[in-house]
Amino acid sequence: MRPFILFIAGLVFGVGLYVSGMNQPSKVQGFLDIFGSWDPSLAFVMAGAVIIGFVAFSLARRRSRTFLGDELRLPPMGKIDAPLVAGGFIFGVGWGLSGICPGPGILNLGFFDLPALVFVASMAVGMLIERLVVAVPSAKPAAKPQIVPDG
Repeated sequence: MRPFILFIAGLVFGVGLYVSGMNQPSKVQGFLDIFGSWDPSLAFVMAGAVIIGFVAFSLARRRSRTFLGDELRLPPMGKIDAPLVAGGFIFGVGWGLSGICPGPGILNLGFFDLPALVFVASMAVGMLIERLVVAVPSAKPAAKPQIVPDG
């Protein structure tokens, strides 16, 4: 039953991306082109996502488990650190340049879209690099030995 529920959730998400046009790089880039031929339609998609996200997170805070019984792990509130800012910056630049983000990229693979294949392969390489970089502990100076007097 669990795989079926996950499939339906992914299907609803994919259909939503397709219907809203989020899988079309030209539509996304038209939205980001505020000084050219700006297409404000994706603002409504984003507003809808923010409203749904607000309601969903408000309900989720009251729960300790997901609807499928897994432990519910929410990110800490108000924790904005350098990795979060750097990740947001990289995501934003990639989204602006390519006009596509991970969800629509994976959706477009289903349409045998070559640019989507390049995008998703590049995304996978980036994720692998991130895992390798995070797995390497940063070099920290050794703590000074403290001399404790006997007695």
